[in-house]
Amino acid sequence: MKRIGLLIVFFYCFLSAKAQIHELGFFIGGSNTIADIGPTKFVYANSPALGLIYKWNITTRYAIRASLINSKLKSYDTYAQDLSRFNRFIAVDNTINEFSLGFEVNFFEFNLHDDDKEFTPYVYAGVSYFAYDLLEIPLRHPAPGFPIEKVGGEMDLSIPAVVGVKASLSPLFVLSLETGIRYAFTDNIDGSAPDNTALQRGAAYNNDWYVFTGFTFSYTFGQIPCYCKEKK
Repeated sequence: MKRIGLLIVFFYCFLSAKAQIHELGFFIGGSNTIADIGPTKFVYANSPALGLIYKWNITTRYAIRASLINSKLKSYDTYAQDLSRFNRFIAVDNTINEFSLGFEVNFFEFNLHDDDKEFTPYVYAGVSYFAYDLLEIPLRHPAPGFPIEKVGGEMDLSIPAVVGVKASLSPLFVLSLETGIRYAFTDNIDGSAPDNTALQRGAAYNNDWYVFTGFTFSYTFGQIPCYCKEKK
């Protein structure tokens, strides 16, 4: 039991000494969809995205991360390279609110205790829960570029995969640039796959994706020193 207690104390001190520090900041950037309506470019931000972000840096390499992002998801057939999409003239205007939780991994040591400037690429993965408008495309539309009708709201899951780079501006502030694609567990973010099969458009069983690209600016706080006493 004594050895187990010593191991617990050592593990706690290791985490505290390494990088037990928190980050709280905001995300500002843009969003786009990859779905059955509009262009299929992976990074094609066409609508503002804003959010909050929190990180608990367990070590200089690993962090638990949570974020909350709000954005419009817009997509227009008039910008599609595919001629069949271009000729439909359908426009998507959805609203999304996403909560995401997962792990961020730095490629290099990123020690916020150090006064020197730090820099590293990083990746993030986890799970996201998002709310969005439930849309429906009428069989007939009045004019080119018409917006899809909103008929309710829905919630679903997605899997985020984010890559980015970050740098410490000082021991207190961190600036990051990232882009992250989300695989949604639905094919109806763009309203192309409603329950009414007569109104379905696009490829069946081909789920939608959405992307956030932008900057994060965070303030660091909460450094916890190790108070382990040496045995005399």
